[in-house]
Amino acid sequence: MSHKSKVSGQERIAVIEKYLRGEDSLNHLATLLDVSFGAIKQWLQTYQSLGPNDLLNVSKNNSYCAELKTKAVKDYLAGGGSHMEICKRYGIKSTRQLRKWILKYNSHEMLKTSGTGGSSIMTKGRSTTYDERVEIVKYCIEHQDNYAETAQKYQVSYQQVYSWTNKYLTDGVDTLQDRRGKRKSEDEMSEVDKLRAQNKLLEAENRRKQMEIDLLKKLDEIERRRF
Repeated sequence: MSHKSKVSGQERIAVIEKYLRGEDSLNHLATLLDVSFGAIKQWLQTYQSLGPNDLLNVSKNNSYCAELKTKAVKDYLAGGGSHMEICKRYGIKSTRQLRKWILKYNSHEMLKTSGTGGSSIMTKGRSTTYDERVEIVKYCIEHQDNYAETAQKYQVSYQQVYSWTNKYLTDGVDTLQDRRGKRKSEDEMSEVDKLRAQNKLLEAENRRKQMEIDLLKKLDEIERRRF
């Protein structure tokens, strides 16, 4: 019988990081902790998609709005990435949840906003400055396009983060200017200001690429140790 509720958040983080360092297998760690393999696999998915801090609150339930569910499912069906990649991008706790939503969507069932527990995702946007939008996009890029986490951190809507990040990645930093009402402070930005913002975002992109390279190296090293 699984006793996963008795395993603290710090213990969960420790065993997952031990596995990621290639020091033990998931099966053996599950046996040591007297939990099911499915439970420890879920911890790994949570660690990889939401980060270690999400394992600290062992009783936390995540809430997802209908808009996020639909976007995640459509992104997956359009070939936007694997189950795990989509979970990381949208801040979804497990690939199992995503697969359930895909099945519902393909069965023409409505994807409704989930429970009341956990952290809520803002659906109503707020006014922001150009500098705020640059900072928000920078954070999102550095955190593997985690739109949900970014929206919560900066108290803006998921849709705003998604829109700003993708506009920047597609058409550059100029798209982050808000030209509604012809705001002089933003319409007449100097080239120096634009270059400063561009450099900040390029640095974020480079850091993300380096993180991805480091992760691939770590995974290769783990695989070599197993064989």
